[in-house]
Amino acid sequence: MRSQGSTAVLCRWLHLQLEKLPLIRCPFNIGQLPENGIYFFYEDGESCSHDVGLRIVRVGTHKDGNFRSRIAEHFLINQNKMNFDAAKSAPHDRSIFRKNIGRALLNRDGDSYLRVWDIDFLTAAARQKSGHLRNIGKERRVEAEVTEVLRRTFSFRWVVFEGQTQRMGSTGLESALIGTLAQCHVCGPSQGWLGNHSPVGRIRESGLWLFQHLSSEPMTVEQCEVLAKAVERTAQGA
Repeated sequence: MRSQGSTAVLCRWLHLQLEKLPLIRCPFNIGQLPENGIYFFYEDGESCSHDVGLRIVRVGTHKDGNFRSRIAEHFLINQNKMNFDAAKSAPHDRSIFRKNIGRALLNRDGDSYLRVWDIDFLTAAARQKSGHLRNIGKERRVEAEVTEVLRRTFSFRWVVFEGQTQRMGSTGLESALIGTLAQCHVCGPSQGWLGNHSPVGRIRESGLWLFQHLSSEPMTVEQCEVLAKAVERTAQGA
């Protein structure tokens, strides 16, 4: 296990590497995004304590070929998805990022609808069992607020990265990136960070919109080399 000091050095290095890439804000052309990669979200008001720029608040990746669809789901690029009803799941059921932001908004406001928002209505069985609890008008209002928060205050960078198994999960680069950020003792959320209102303790404690891979081993020297090459290729448009 690395020391806290060495993890902080890794965290600073990661932030600096990504500063070589453009910061994307809404509106953007979804067609100009890669088909495969790793994305890093930033949030206005969340400064990096390493004196680099904005603090990374989320790392994400996807199954092969789904990069654009994942980003589109987070930002709700297809507004037709707001036309859901009691027989359909809402956008936040297809984006854990949206679900977590909605959780924080509802918890901040002391809104009891949080318990319904937490239910996963993706399956017909869940909609049949608990669908009577849903207030579709309420869900649409919260979804609209989540979209507004994301589009107004969040930005992202990406690194082109092929190979699903090399990217994803506990054996991929994703987990090491998250472990590096979560275990840095220097970086942390501001007092005004929306995530401080999250009912999910791991989000509040880590300062990240994540609750998986937080205790993963930080990046190795070899993984740093792989990421640095991927950043360079991405910066060059390869």
